[in-house]
Amino acid sequence: MLSDLSLDVRPGESIALVGPTGAGKSTLVSLIPRFFDPWQGRITLDGFDLREVKLASLRSQIAIVLQEPFLLPLTIAENIAYGRPEATRDQIEAAARAARAHDFIEKLPEGYDAVIGERGATLSGGEKQRLSIARALVKDASVVILDEPTSALDVHTESLLLEAVERLTADRTTFVIAHRLSTIERADRIIVLDGGRIVETGTHAELSRAGGLYERYHKQQVAPAHAALPSGSRRNDSWLWLNQSQSRPNGEAAP
Repeated sequence: MLSDLSLDVRPGESIALVGPTGAGKSTLVSLIPRFFDPWQGRITLDGFDLREVKLASLRSQIAIVLQEPFLLPLTIAENIAYGRPEATRDQIEAAARAARAHDFIEKLPEGYDAVIGERGATLSGGEKQRLSIARALVKDASVVILDEPTSALDVHTESLLLEAVERLTADRTTFVIAHRLSTIERADRIIVLDGGRIVETGTHAELSRAGGLYERYHKQQVAPAHAALPSGSRRNDSWLWLNQSQSRPNGEAAP
């Protein structure tokens, strides 16, 4: 549960969320697409209370890449275009190239028309994630949520995926949850959560010498440091403001 939390996010800013299990990271990002609604307070996007926005309209502006990609037993092309069914083949292939998925797709006997197994069972973890990133690129949403997208991958596969992640998040308002601090060191701002509250906020450099929870986490990391997110630049006018005291699952119909 989140409590007494207030956060302003600027257009095009990349926000990294760090904290122990149960700190509230996933709950916080779930508020944005309205998987949860706050008991108190409100969340606004460009000044509009999210509860006053049509759910379909809101979610059309949000792309989500999960730790375990959700893939359907459809063709590669249909999976990439899942969030934007009207996408052309050229747009699908352009997104696949940007996500570094085109090469392995072309090696499949039927290429983009190859039908993948249930939940992508016929693909490796890295290949599934690249398709998930390609899907987010095709959607071209203003807000991107990355929920530990590389934590299930080995370090080598993760390093190959980072370029695709950078392309996805460039100039978009981005939230990234990660335990591997190497993937968030270049975020514009790092928000450290503990017990549902924000306990620290700052850049990697600032928090690394602050003597707090983030510094202790960083010292525990054994993987070499490398960047996952660009420094960030403005692409859209989406200004997100979260201010709430408590949150709960959204059991009511969307407006």
